[in-house]
Amino acid sequence: MPGPSMLMVPGLAPPVSHYAHAVTGAGQIFVSGLLALDEQGALVGRDDAGAQAAFIFATLAKILEQAGARLEDVVKLSLFVTDLADRGAIDAARRQAFGTWKPASTLVAVAGLIGDGTLVEIDAIACLPAQTDTRQEPKS
Repeated sequence: MPGPSMLMVPGLAPPVSHYAHAVTGAGQIFVSGLLALDEQGALVGRDDAGAQAAFIFATLAKILEQAGARLEDVVKLSLFVTDLADRGAIDAARRQAFGTWKPASTLVAVAGLIGDGTLVEIDAIACLPAQTDTRQEPKS
């Protein structure tokens, strides 16, 4: 099995420090914390948590596509927010992005994030899809 591989996605904001957009290894994709930054590094949706979350989920989809995966391959999300009152707007963006797929998730309130007006940061773990998709919806 090959070792870990760094993934840098053209057209995305460069990481704000010494890390890759994602790392693949052991059949998984580990996506670094994402902020709502456009290609030039400017904040999208200043002071609007829903807009920031929607932009981040779109960015996550681009990273996963580059790795050969999709949002439905995400098994774990970690969301960091500066105000728990924004949860509804963030949940709406998540539902729009993921549809019926519900990855495991953690939401953490934090004192602050990098950049003035930044309200949301999201990281993710996804599985690289196998040749045959065996995903199943939960049984009721």
